[in-house]
Amino acid sequence: MVAASHPHIDRGPPERGRRSFVAHATFCTRCRAMRFVRDGRTSDSCSARSSEICCSLTSSPLGSTIAHSTVHLVALVLDDSDRASLNGDLGPAYRLAMRLIVRVAEAIEAEHLLDITGAHIDSCLYHGRSGLDFAERLVDAGATVKVPTTLNVSSLDLRHPDLYRGDPETARPARRLAERYEEMGCRPTWTCAPYQLEQRPGFGEHVAWAESNAIVFANSVLGARTDRYGDFIDICAAITGRAPAAGLHLDANRRGELVFRLEGVSDRLLDLDVLYPVLGHLIGARTANLVPVIDGLPARLDEDRLKALGAAAASSGSVAMFHAVGSTPEAATLDDALAGRPATETVVVTPADLRAARDQLTTGTTTGRVGAVCVGTPHYSMSEFARLVELIGSQRVAPGVQFFASTGREVLTKIESRGWADTLRDAGVQILTDTCTYITPILAEVDGAAMTDSAKWAYYAPGNIGVDVVFGSVEDCVATAVTGRLVRDEAMWADA
Repeated sequence: MVAASHPHIDRGPPERGRRSFVAHATFCTRCRAMRFVRDGRTSDSCSARSSEICCSLTSSPLGSTIAHSTVHLVALVLDDSDRASLNGDLGPAYRLAMRLIVRVAEAIEAEHLLDITGAHIDSCLYHGRSGLDFAERLVDAGATVKVPTTLNVSSLDLRHPDLYRGDPETARPARRLAERYEEMGCRPTWTCAPYQLEQRPGFGEHVAWAESNAIVFANSVLGARTDRYGDFIDICAAITGRAPAAGLHLDANRRGELVFRLEGVSDRLLDLDVLYPVLGHLIGARTANLVPVIDGLPARLDEDRLKALGAAAASSGSVAMFHAVGSTPEAATLDDALAGRPATETVVVTPADLRAARDQLTTGTTTGRVGAVCVGTPHYSMSEFARLVELIGSQRVAPGVQFFASTGREVLTKIESRGWADTLRDAGVQILTDTCTYITPILAEVDGAAMTDSAKWAYYAPGNIGVDVVFGSVEDCVATAVTGRLVRDEAMWADA
C-alpha cells in the first residue's frame, strides 16, 4: 500500500461554505480503492462500484498494515449555477462536464470556480478510441459549448486528406472526432496558434486553453489567464463556461521566479529570429514548470519571436508563462516581473550556452543530405509567410526535397488573397493546414535528414515520426531547399 497525496473524497456535490478538514487516506495498488478517515469514521471510495472494492483493503485495519498520510483538503465553493449544472438541471451533458470540472478543482485545491470568456480545445486531436468515445458521449447527451471555442490541430489536413500517409483505419475515426467537436459548436479553426486569429483574448481575460504553445503565448504575450488544460477538461470548461480558480489564473502564481540574464550576446544575434527558439529551448530545459524571467533582450520584441521562444520553452520544459523584460505586458521592468521579490536563482546565459542549446536541436549529420524542410511549428503567421516569400523569390525547391509550410486556415485565406500561396506552390512549397508535419504521417520517406527553423519541431519530430533533424534559421532552410544540399550560416553563432 502507498499513501495518497491528493485524493478525491466521494462525498457528493460540494456545498457553499463547506469547511476544509484533515483526512487520512490510502489507496490499494490492486483496485485503486481509497479509504479515508474523517472525524473518526472510515469510508471507502473507488472508481469501481462499491461492491467491487478490493477485499484486502476493506478488511485491513487502517493504521496497521495500510500506510496513511495526512492531506489537507480545501473547501470548494460552488455558486447556484454550478450546483444546477451538477444536479443535472441543465441536462446530462452539463452534469457530466461540471462533475469533471469539480473533480479537477478539488484535486488542485481550488477554492471556487471562475467564468471564462473562451476556450481552445486539444481533445480534437485523435489519440485513440477513448477520445472519440468521450466526444460522442457528450454529443449524444446534447452538449454545446457555452463560450467561443476554437479547435487545435487535427490528425489530418481536413481540406487535403490526400496528404495523409497513415493508416486509413486511423484517418476515419480522426475525421469523425473532428466532426463531433464541430457539432458541439466549436469553431473549426484547426490551428495550434489561436492567438493569430482576429478574435483573441485580451489582457486579464480568463480562458481555458489547451496546446502548450498557445497556453504560454496567452499568459505571457497577451496577458490573458489560463492554466494548463489537458484533454477532456478543455471541452468541459467550454461547455460549462467555468474553470477552477487556480494556477496561472491567480496573481500569486504569475510572478517570475527564475531569472535568465543574457551576457556577452552580440547585437547581431539578438536581432536574428533564429536566436529566440534556441533561447526558449535552453530556458525550458532549465526551468521545468517555473515562471522564468528573461533579462537582456531587446525591448518590444515582435510576437513571432516571442511565439518561437515560448513554444520552445513549453516543449523542452513545462513552461506555461514567461516574462521578457521590456516586451511582455507584466514585465515592464525586472522588478515588475518578480513582483518585488528576489529571484530564486539567476542564470547567466552566455554565447557558449546558446551554441550548445542550438547543437542539442540537431540529431542528424550536418554534412549529409537533407530530404525535407518543414517550417510552421507553431503555425506560420502572415509576417512569417511574407519573409518566406521574400526568401524564395523566383527560386524553386530542388528535386528530391520535400518542403512543407504549416499554417491555419485563416492565415491561408489571407496569403491566398495576396497571391503568396501561388508563389510558394509554384516554387515547390506545399502548404499544410489543420495539422502539423511532426505529429502525423505527412512526409514521404525522407532521404536524409529533415531541416526546420522550429525548436519545437526539432524537439518532437525524431520521436514522433522517426527522422533525423537539422536545426537552422529560415534563411538556412530556404537555401538548403533550393540548392538540395545542407546550408547553415555558422558565422552568426561564431561571434554570438
